[in-house]
Amino acid sequence: MTRATLILGEALMDCIAQPDGSLLPLMGGSPFNLARAAARQGAAVGYLSPFSTDTFGQMLKAQSVADHVRPLSPDSARPTSLAVVTVREGQPAYGFYREGIADRDYQPEALLERLAGMAPGVLHTGSLMLVPPEHEKVLRVVRGAKAMGWTISLDVNLRPAMASHLADYRDAVMSAVELADWVKASDEDLHTLGFTDASLARADVVRQRFARPTHRHIAFTFGGQGAYLWVAGQHTSAVAPQVTVVDTVGAGDTFWGSCLADWTENSAPAQERIARTLARAMQAAAINCGRKGCQPPTRAELQLDAAV
Repeated sequence: MTRATLILGEALMDCIAQPDGSLLPLMGGSPFNLARAAARQGAAVGYLSPFSTDTFGQMLKAQSVADHVRPLSPDSARPTSLAVVTVREGQPAYGFYREGIADRDYQPEALLERLAGMAPGVLHTGSLMLVPPEHEKVLRVVRGAKAMGWTISLDVNLRPAMASHLADYRDAVMSAVELADWVKASDEDLHTLGFTDASLARADVVRQRFARPTHRHIAFTFGGQGAYLWVAGQHTSAVAPQVTVVDTVGAGDTFWGSCLADWTENSAPAQERIARTLARAMQAAAINCGRKGCQPPTRAELQLDAAV
């Protein structure tokens, strides 16, 4: 039986710096990207964070609906968050505008009341929602959902430039890591959290130090090198597929969204198909890297690409 995946996290506009100095607005935000990636592969996805009533917010909401992501909260009169993105040699650098914005306009009690009326599925969060003090609201939702039987998915996706005190930010992230059932971190995340020896070759060694008793699925991504996946005692790794990179915006979100789609839709034991799950997630991320901005592939596109 398919389980619902609900998303608590930022939906924003990535304003991409162009060579002439202008800004090209594209829809983004790590949880928003992940929601689209999972839904395009057939997962049942709902969005808990509010969308803004402004022009950008309604664009984000319309795209969600087009990708079969169901908005679950009333729209907010607060503005849409913005990120200014500068891409150098295919790698994005971000500057964020996050005060008084729509996706933070929620009350934990209201979200928990909604979750209580649903069959437990997967609650995904992470990224900018873990920047203090926002993490305190998020942790209230996570703890309440976990007590109801929801599976907690977390993408660490650290943004150190957002934190006035990096040590407090790391502590907030690790508080969420302690509660997660399924967790993803990039090599940059791991290095920032103090796992300075993290690499694809040492991924399982690092996992043994990183893992918590609650963890059932763990993924580490290493950009163009490849990725590592651990599921209930089984682990595998693979090098990244060859692709002509346009940019890497949303690659990690597409990767983890693909994993969530697989685990919520497929009834076969996850540890028995771990290599296939990893291969599909890396294939999805590679397709996304061949496109401008975050444009996750659909299930049909993945099947067509695999057949070539």
